Amino acid sequence: MTSAEDSTSTEDAMISENTTASTDITEDDGPSSTLPRRQLGRFLRESRDATGFTIARAAKQVDLSRAVLQRIETGQIQKISRPVVQALCELYDVSREDTDAAVDLAAQARAKSWHYIYGGMFSNALNMYIGLESAARRLTTCQDQCIPGLLQTATYARAVISASPLFTSREEIERRVELRMKRQALIMRRTHPIELDAVLHISALYRVIGGARTMAVALRHLAELSKRPNITIRIQPYSAGQTWGIPHSSFVIMDFDHEAIGEPVEPPVVFIDGGAAPDVYIEKPDEIRRYRELVAAIQATCLGEVETRNLLRQVAKEHERSER
Repeated sequence: MTSAEDSTSTEDAMISENTTASTDITEDDGPSSTLPRRQLGRFLRESRDATGFTIARAAKQVDLSRAVLQRIETGQIQKISRPVVQALCELYDVSREDTDAAVDLAAQARAKSWHYIYGGMFSNALNMYIGLESAARRLTTCQDQCIPGLLQTATYARAVISASPLFTSREEIERRVELRMKRQALIMRRTHPIELDAVLHISALYRVIGGARTMAVALRHLAELSKRPNITIRIQPYSAGQTWGIPHSSFVIMDFDHEAIGEPVEPPVVFIDGGAAPDVYIEKPDEIRRYRELVAAIQATCLGEVETRNLLRQVAKEHERSER
């Protein structure tokens, strides 16, 4: 938060039921990204649920209307004052560190130009992605380098993570492997698993990560996962050439649940893995539509599900033979 914002009395005043039009809260006016406030809203909602507060009771405790708190939790309000965030965190018995992170996120939500998230519980890019991923109802991913994280074996994941110069200690590597494995509960749980539609370029099957044995086990694991009703895996062969004549990096389209009236609870997001550069989140409807069209064009060149499963097993055998 800037010093100018600190000195603005309307930003430092608590929101009450009779002041919902105050400049302490501002509905989405377009130019800033919705991602920080959606992440903040999700955290506040989960914290409220964890303490057993109903939305009406929590709103009354901090002098908000139920409607205002609901809009905060769904990321519809762009400007939320520091005292409001602090009051909610105090009510939910949130730690000081997490409260500070929530306040920082509220400041990001107000920024007119928001490009990426910086360090901390919410602002870490990985945590931003995980928050969106866990809230999604359907993930559509195109990968041209390696197996998607939700479909990796622990050994494969360890080899990928270990290759990064950012993670040098065994403890850090194992922590991240454990996190990646826990994330897979999203697609493996018995009730309401996330739908995952994955397209892999065939080169990902031959790119040796962790050794031939690791690759063989990883590909057989993929073949088994492809039998699950909520998971679709298709391979784009070399013969497909280059879709649209342009190179594209790995990306994920995230779709969320819909309300009874058919509107999405949260608008869709496209995540582009930045690799060595900052990650990119796309929210504009026209740009998301283009990515959906790109996915459809890629999928049209892919092998069918049965052919894909057979190819995965075939390449797994090739890796096994190369190990001998």
